Amino acid sequence: MAQVEKRGGLLRKSSASKKPLKEKVVLMYDEIFMTEDPSKCSPRFWEELFLMKVNLEYLEGKLESLDGEELMKIKDNINCLFQHCIQALGEEHPIRVVNALQTLCALIRGVHQKNKSTSGFDIINMLMGFDKAELCMKNLMESLDSLLCAEGSESLKSLCLKLLLCLVTVTDNISQNTILEYVMINSIFEAILQILSHPPSRREHGYDAVVLLALLVNYRKYESVNPYIVKLSIVDDEATLNGMGLVIAQALSEYNRQYKDKEEEHQSGFFSALTNMVGSMFIADAHEKISVQTNEAILLALYEAVHLNRNFITVLAQSHPEMGLVTTPVSPAPTTPVTPLGTTPPSSDDEHRLHSGKLCLIILTCIAEDQYANAFLHDDNMNFRVNLHRMPMRHRKKAADKNLPCRPLVCAVLDLMVEFIVTHMMKEFPMDLYIRCIQVVHKLLCYQKKCRVRLHYTWRELWSALINLLKFLMSNETVLLAKHNIFTLALMIVNLFNMFITYGDTFLPTPSSYDELYYEIIRMHQSFDNLYSMVLRLSTNAGQWKEAASKVTHALVNIRAIINHFNPKIESYAAVNHISQLSEEQVLEVVRANYDTLTLKLQDGLDQYERYSEQHKEAAFFKELVRSISTNVRRNLAFHTLSQEVLLKEFSTIS
Repeated sequence: MAQVEKRGGLLRKSSASKKPLKEKVVLMYDEIFMTEDPSKCSPRFWEELFLMKVNLEYLEGKLESLDGEELMKIKDNINCLFQHCIQALGEEHPIRVVNALQTLCALIRGVHQKNKSTSGFDIINMLMGFDKAELCMKNLMESLDSLLCAEGSESLKSLCLKLLLCLVTVTDNISQNTILEYVMINSIFEAILQILSHPPSRREHGYDAVVLLALLVNYRKYESVNPYIVKLSIVDDEATLNGMGLVIAQALSEYNRQYKDKEEEHQSGFFSALTNMVGSMFIADAHEKISVQTNEAILLALYEAVHLNRNFITVLAQSHPEMGLVTTPVSPAPTTPVTPLGTTPPSSDDEHRLHSGKLCLIILTCIAEDQYANAFLHDDNMNFRVNLHRMPMRHRKKAADKNLPCRPLVCAVLDLMVEFIVTHMMKEFPMDLYIRCIQVVHKLLCYQKKCRVRLHYTWRELWSALINLLKFLMSNETVLLAKHNIFTLALMIVNLFNMFITYGDTFLPTPSSYDELYYEIIRMHQSFDNLYSMVLRLSTNAGQWKEAASKVTHALVNIRAIINHFNPKIESYAAVNHISQLSEEQVLEVVRANYDTLTLKLQDGLDQYERYSEQHKEAAFFKELVRSISTNVRRNLAFHTLSQEVLLKEFSTIS
């Protein structure tokens, strides 16, 4: 007997002596693509169709091959197929339900491919007709909600989520996807929460559920009341919030593992995963980049949870034993797909790295502004070991991570900001990211000053990094000024030093820490002198930087007062004692002896800042980010993710 091969819906004998035979489901699809109602000649047509294994490739390809006029001719049949799919979702027979879900996926994607340049209204009309759309979508969403909340098949739930992701990403700009109006009206929010709060479901579907929620939250978020935003902001169920946190932390940890070549992570807490991701997101030297997919969808989900829900901050305090590689799992960790939805492929282009880094810094900004989060970050009774990625640099050795200290998490955030500062002084200077980085440090200092938190931290590393950044701005003045207002950043750096000078006695850990601040300013006085000369030169000219440079000139008043007060006294001490070069301790001795005669000016507003506002400042960024994620989700919902093989194993018998 000749061997039979199957290709693209055709059954062909290997001898090729006869014309290829089409499988029955393909013949039935062909009938749908005729203008006549296929059930006229075959009353059991729709009933039989959903017993046939779906041929996704053929169905989508057929839809894409038709031109607009041809598609309109069979619109009634497509509407009929869509409606019968929805009816089949309510049947007890799981084979019918599986086939209906997959057919809906193919219909939605096929019609989208045909209508890329058109609006969501056209897609609604083509799929179900305007007159029946409201009832169709109500029935569809109710069926999907029931399937997601039922005790039944995990594969069915997976298909439901895939279908919803198809539906949400049917247009590049999800806010133009009019179909989502029906998803807003017929909410599946509670079903998503149930998946996240239930460990077995979370393991199987948590990733897709979190990505779906992140996308739904971004539908017309600035133009109308989005019920998913409202509901997410008031969730207070601990199991649900922890479930969401676990899914996000697992995905971020997976990124870290990929980046560090499967290197084991000893600390599996939430901040460990996030800060490590930011630390490894950027590499200054293009030749040293490691290509890893940046998971923008998960970062967006984390941002929305942190930004919208105050209760989610409590998840930051959770250490998830499920994620540990050494500990025995308490419950299974969620599975992150091999090619996760919403990930950006590795690329030589830095744009996605910049976007991901910006989003990470925005997340840290929201955290640094939150009173509860700060209380947790600074809590002396909650110490963590956080293994940060440190970029190899010529002038420093790779730090050994064997004996990481246990410290409050705010130390890891500050370490991360210092690491960012010292590793990104490059020709393509990421000014926006530097400003956000300095803002995070400033907001943490404001909390410490307000609450008189004396953090035991090696502040000298921060001071040194800030001074080196000022030196970089000065040495690259001409190149940087062609693209950026460097005085905004310079002013922020100078005002951080002013925060330490004016309020340091309220939050620095010891009096000697305050002495060390003065020592560092005096030791690096040449850098501050050079900065003053530069801003004075530009503020006395009538150029475009006059006003911006003038602000820095005024901000330097106390730093210059310290330098001008102590330098003569240090020189005098050296001369009297016949010492050519003073040790640090000798300089500190002079500093301590001459505080009383130092006069400083009180500077207002050092501990004030403008709170983060998404709608007014970041709307364009998030719109573009969501568009990118939507495109990647749609691309990653490939045929193999909808394969029937696994599904049919569950339903091997027809009852």
